[in-house]
This record gives sequence, C-alpha cells and structure tokens, in this order.
Amino acid sequence: MSTRNLDKLFTPGSVAVIGASNRPHAVGTVVMRNLLEGGFLGPIMPVNPKRNAVAGVLAYPDVESLPITPEMAIICTPPATVPSLIDALGRKGTHAVICLTAGLGGVIDKPSGRRVIDLVHEKTRALDIRILGPNCVGALVPGIRLNASFAHVPAKPGKIAFVSQSGALCTAVLDWARTHDVGFSHFLSLGDKIDVDFADVIDYLGTEPGTRAILLYIESIRSGRKFISAARAASRNKPIIVIKSGRAAEGARAAASHTGALAGLDEVYDTVIRRAGMLRVCNIGELFAAVETLARSKPLKGEALAIMTNGGGIGVMAVDDLIHEGGRLATLSEQTIAALDAVLPVNWSGANPVDIIGDAPGARYAATAEILTTAPGVDALLAMHAPVATASPTDAAQAVIDAAKRANCNVLTSWVGGESVEPARRMFAQAGLPTYETPSHAVGAFMHMVNYRRNMEMLMETPPSAPEAFTPDTVTARAIVKKVLLRDNGMMTEPEAKAVLVAYGVPTVETHVAGDPASAAQHATEIGYPVVVKILSEDISHKSDVGGVALNLKTAESVRQAAEHMLGLVAEKRPTAQVQGFSVQAMAKRPGAHELIIGVFSDAIFGPVILFGQGGTEVEVVKDSAMALPPLNMNLARDMISRTRISRLLAGYRNRQAVDMDQLCLTLLKVSQMVVDLPEILELDINPLWSDERGVLALDARIRVAPNENGARQLAIRPYPQQLEEHFEAANGRRVLLRPIRPEDEPRHHEFISRLTPEDIRFRFFGLVKSLPHSEMAKLTQIDYDREMAFIAAGVDPGIRDETLGVVRTVTDANNHTAEFAVVVRSDLKGEGLGRKLLTKMIDYCRARGTRVMKGEVLANNRRMLNLAAALGFSITPEANEEGIKKVSLDLTSLPAARDGNLGSE
Repeated sequence: MSTRNLDKLFTPGSVAVIGASNRPHAVGTVVMRNLLEGGFLGPIMPVNPKRNAVAGVLAYPDVESLPITPEMAIICTPPATVPSLIDALGRKGTHAVICLTAGLGGVIDKPSGRRVIDLVHEKTRALDIRILGPNCVGALVPGIRLNASFAHVPAKPGKIAFVSQSGALCTAVLDWARTHDVGFSHFLSLGDKIDVDFADVIDYLGTEPGTRAILLYIESIRSGRKFISAARAASRNKPIIVIKSGRAAEGARAAASHTGALAGLDEVYDTVIRRAGMLRVCNIGELFAAVETLARSKPLKGEALAIMTNGGGIGVMAVDDLIHEGGRLATLSEQTIAALDAVLPVNWSGANPVDIIGDAPGARYAATAEILTTAPGVDALLAMHAPVATASPTDAAQAVIDAAKRANCNVLTSWVGGESVEPARRMFAQAGLPTYETPSHAVGAFMHMVNYRRNMEMLMETPPSAPEAFTPDTVTARAIVKKVLLRDNGMMTEPEAKAVLVAYGVPTVETHVAGDPASAAQHATEIGYPVVVKILSEDISHKSDVGGVALNLKTAESVRQAAEHMLGLVAEKRPTAQVQGFSVQAMAKRPGAHELIIGVFSDAIFGPVILFGQGGTEVEVVKDSAMALPPLNMNLARDMISRTRISRLLAGYRNRQAVDMDQLCLTLLKVSQMVVDLPEILELDINPLWSDERGVLALDARIRVAPNENGARQLAIRPYPQQLEEHFEAANGRRVLLRPIRPEDEPRHHEFISRLTPEDIRFRFFGLVKSLPHSEMAKLTQIDYDREMAFIAAGVDPGIRDETLGVVRTVTDANNHTAEFAVVVRSDLKGEGLGRKLLTKMIDYCRARGTRVMKGEVLANNRRMLNLAAALGFSITPEANEEGIKKVSLDLTSLPAARDGNLGSE
C-alpha cells in the first residue's frame, strides 16, 4: 500500500499536457479544453512540437523545454512514445502522471523488444513516478477546479468520491450525476492500473477530509490482501459502497471437491466486501441512493422500522419489501398505541404500519410523527404519502420536516406519485431528508443503513475467547503434508486426511486401512459390527459416485462381498484409477445429528476461503452455504453459520435439541488455524460433519495439497503473528509474555486503563479520559497487523496471569516510511523495565519490516518517557506548533539489523 506522491496526482500545483492539440475531437484537444474551462489555478503547459500555442496557451516542443517542473503530467500520445516520455519526465523531476493512452499492452517497443506496458511499469517504479492508467478517462477534482480528463462533461463539487475501473461507466455516471445534482470530491478513472490501484486510492481518500463517502466500480482486483487492508482501514472512517460487475458469472474453477463446486467467484467478492466493512449494491441508482441515505442519516441505534402512511396498500408493500430484505418491523408498545389512539381516527390500523387514513391533513402527520419518532423500540421512521384530492402533500411534507428536526431517530420519506408530489420532494431535498419515489426504494435505502450498521458491528465486535484452548500437533500434520506433496495429484487418502483433522483436535471416526477384501473383513471383525467400508484411492474424490461406500455391514462375509463388488464397480466406471485398498470404520450412530460440510478452497486473488453449510451427498444440489476469509474468531464463525438456511435448524426446533454451537464454531476455528499453519492445503472437504447437542464428528474428509512458498502471505488478511511472541523476565523476577495484541484482549485492556493514574492517562492521551467507549477500544485491540502493531506485556505468574501490564503501539503510514508510537505501563509496575523492553521490541520490529523512522509526541513534563527515549537514541525537539509538547524521533536506518530474524516475517 502506498499513497506516496498521490498528492501530486490529485492536488497538483502545475500540469503539463503532452500531446496537447488543436485538432477537433483529439484527446489532447479535449484535455486542454477541460483544464482551461474548469478554471485550474496553476500553470498549464501544453507540449506539442508542431505548435507554438494550443488553445491560446504557449506550447513547448518537448518536456525538456518546459520552464518549470510540472508536478503532474497528462500523456495523450501514441503508445510507442510513452516510454521515452516517462524517461524525460523522470529527468525533469515529475513524480505524477496520468496516462490516457490506450493499447500499451498490444504494442512492442522496438529497441527493447518488450511490451510497452511492461516497460512503462518498470520505468515509473525506477523513477518514483506514480501513474494513473494507462487507458483511463483521467481525474477530476472539482474542489480545486482540476479536470484532468477527456470527459465530455465536468463534475460538480461535492463530498463523494467515485472511483471506477471502467472508462465507459465513468462518462455514464457523470451524465447521471449532473441530471440528479450529485457532486464529487474526486472522480477517478483507474484504467489498466499498472501502478495506482483501488487500494492506493482508498488509502488516500480514507483520510481525505473533503470526502464523506467512497464509491467503487470494480471489475477485478489484483492484490487481494492490499485491497482488503486499505478497505478495512477506510471503512472505519467513512462508508465505502461497491458495485462489483460480473455478479452472475461463476469463476471457471475446475475443482474436484464439493467446496470448489459450491464456490462461485462472485460469492468470494461478497465475502471480501462484507469482511472489509463495505456495502455492496447492484446498480448506479442504488449506489447513489445508498450514499444519499448514509450521508444524510445518523448512525442507526437499532434495526426496527416504523411506517406511517395515509394508504394501507403502500404500507403493506413496504412491509413486504422490508421482510423480504431481512429487515425488522418495529413493535409498538401499549403506551405508543394509546398515544396514537388519542390523535388518530378510530379506524386507524391499530398497529405498525400506522395507517393514518387517506384524508390525513398535515396536523395528523405532525402528531403521528412526533409520537413515532420518540417511541421506544423505534429506530427509524418511514413516512409515506399517496396523493388524494382532500389533503395537501406539501402540508404533510412540512409536518414531517418539522417533526424530523426534533426526532430521536432517522426519518425517511416516500411521497408516491408524479407531478402532484414533486414540490413535496423538493422540500425534503432542501431540508436534507432522504426521499424516494417508491416504497420499495425507500425500504431498500433503509436496508442499506441496516446492512452498513451490521457490517460496522461485525468489523468492530469484540470476539469471545474460544471455549477451550487447543494446541495443534503441527509436527504430525506437516509430516503428512510433506509425504503427500511427493504424489502427482497431491491427494491425501481418507485416513491421512483424518489424521490431519485429529492433529487439529477435530473428532473423527477411527479408520482402519485394509489392502484387500479379506483384510477388510478381518478389520471389521476386530472393530465390531456394524461397519462402513469405503474404497481407498487417491484418484477418486467422491467415493459414492462409483459405488465406493457400503453402510451398516453386519458380517465378515458381507464386508468381503461389498469390497469385491466395489472393485468391480471401480474397474467399470474408473478403469484408470489406482486402488490402494479399503477403509473400514465403525458404523457411527448419532440419531438426529445434522449433516454439515466444512470446506476450504483457494481463490486466485484472495487466497484460502472457508465454506460452511448443509452437507451430505446432495450438497451441490441444495447449495446452502456461506463463506468467510481466514483467520476466523468465534464471532466470525457464528456469523458464517447464521448466513445459512440450516442455521435455523441447528438452533433446535420441536423436540430436536439445539446443536453445541460452541463446539461447531470451535471446529471452524480449528480448520482456520489449519489453513494458517499449512499453506499447502489447496482444497479441503469435511463432508459429512455430524453436529448435535453432543458436539461434532467428522465422518469423511478429503484434502488436496500443492507446493506453496508464500506461507501465510497467501492469506488475504494477515493472521495473528504468533512468531513475535517473546518471554522475558522483569527486573524483580516477574515473568512476562510480550505478544501482539488480539481482539479478544478488549476486556483486559479496559481493566488495564482503569489501573492507570490520572497523570499517566494524561501522559498517554494528552487529557483526562475516564474510560474509552467500545468503538475506540475496538480500534486499539482489533488491528490490521499489515499496517499497525501493538505489543502487550501480559502476566504469566499466578495472580497476574493474562493481565495486561503494559502496551506499546505503532501506526505506520501507507508508504511504510514513518511509524508513530505510544507506550504506557501500568502505574503500579513502573521501574521493572517493562517500558524499555516494550519500546525496544517495537524498535526491532519496525526496523525489521523496513520502516525508516519512528516518531512520537511526549508532554514536556513526562520526564520518565523523555529519559527513556533519549537512552534509546531518539532525538528530542520542541513541537513547533504545540507548547508543552516534545517531538521524539528515531532514524531506524542508522540502527543495526534486528536481532530476531522473525520480527518482520510471517
């Protein structure tokens, strides 16, 4: 991730247009016209060797002739010219380029024999030039009057950033936005994304104060991990709303597993968007409707919607849409109904939706809205109106507007109709109230708020600790993987796959391996009847497809006959399959257990994905599944389960008990850890996995592996870096574990802060803080290890076990140049060397990952911290703009390499 030089791209002080032209309809002509008509305030320097002036502006024959170094250059010349222009701009000192030229991938550079696009990518990296494009429409930043594009119409100023991979969509959206009076803080076309990509732009816009919401049109992502990291960080600050094209297309994933067959490419993007806290919509209208709703609304406190209408029909339509979309209708209390009885006609609906009768005047709307917007259990109000001859739509609108000003909850409106209600809609727009033409659109907008709230809650929810600690036998698991990697197909046998599950604490049915039918009968007798016999072949993924499973066998003879019959079926249906023998296991009996599936597949962009759903042989027909990205915690596991239809059965019904949900979630965590530890796993199926009130039991499993040198780097989200844990003994002999912080640490972190003295709190937070709300504490404990780090000192000895004794944290800029740090130790534990050890560990960590500078701010009277900083080599200077504050800074490039080689690795 990098925002380096993006300020020069999006807020340049001067612009050169290379390929500027006077020819009608030429790209260079349109770009010059857009820059000039937009009123850009800096120098505009056209470059054209054949013209003395372009659009009335003095032109220059080449880049070298420019009188000043342009902060940004726009290239609109043929593909073959671009590499030499990049060289010239690099020599001139320019660090930002918008390349509008298309076709770079199909042109060969004659001197080098390489594709022009590859050459340009290499040169821009070497010259530290950021390039937007090629093959893009350009960039519009209306707030600074920059229209560096060949768009056919300008963009109006606003607070919304629009970022698109498609140039054609850009121009269509600009047209749409002008007719709907929508403005933009930034309007960016990424084109072929050889450098600046979605992640870079999200990082930039996520902290850009003029941008209130970010809209993305995505066709594809190249770096999944980079994208998710940027999106998760920005989503905490402002809404990110996404259109992802290709919703109907499934990836051409040739997979032998049930999991692979269930996993469509679009479902993976759904999973990614959800995990990153973004909101997905289907079309442009829905995109901007979602923005309008989120931008004009307060955060929801709950999800219960009250509906007020003068027409029962449109009220019923709204309820139908709400329930269909997974929303919740508010239940009105007896007190609320009594209050409504007092102001409404006797024939009102008596429940939610509140039908206030067709002839409702403005006063009735006002009285009803006052009651509903203050009613307990109501989190939002949808006010609706159908035109009637006996009541004024504008009077009703003004009543709702006045009530909304005093409301405790959000108010949405839908004045249904045409010309007669247009004045009311304009009133709502001027008052800043969201308004929609139909009940369906209004409910859809409310559900955008609900889904955004759910995503934010999931992004910041504190996960509980796992119900039991488990330490996997990674030595055994890795030995099996290493052996299977020597096979051409990388397929584990069923006993091998089950052995890996056992190594991770997943209960399985004990399985014996027999080489022939007679041995199978002998094993069956030793196990005890009844038994199950399955064909054992690395070449057969789904044994039931070839008749390779026999159940409930009760005699040795029936076992032998079943095994011989399987050999005949395999010879007939899969003659090339190599058969290693048979697996024999006791016939497990768990009446009432649910058949589930847990699987893993590898996505080309986002790496391993975990799947959960209804299992059994019909799994691909039923298609009831949900996905999640590892690593998982208990909350994420529960959320994944809740998104399946079978989850309602797992909760118990009639005389069927609920399953042990903790054990089911724990099993998902174990599979997640397996994926983290064993990056060679390409596909995994546990199907069926039985689940009931007694726990889980894996009846069958298949695992396919392949060489993987990326390790945990293949994961889209960096897992907990366990290799950074370190034991140390404090000065008084106290044993301490230094480790990265985890989301589960939030309760202990609250306790830690409560044990700081007022002075230490002031030193840490530069003010008196009694307590931190969950939203702030979540930001401190739920960190992205790719862009920030926090090490805590946790107690090991009895009496302080697992207590947080101190913490040091850094947040690193997107360029990995500077890390800002803060450190604090529990007030009653000073003098034991904890602060020095924590800060030293962080210095080593930042140095190992290539960060160049560590810096922080310290109150001038915090002598203990200033002395520690000085002792560790930090320079100390007064803060120029803040009296009473010292700046401390450490040049990490001047330090020796970190002592622990694992500090910067995964």
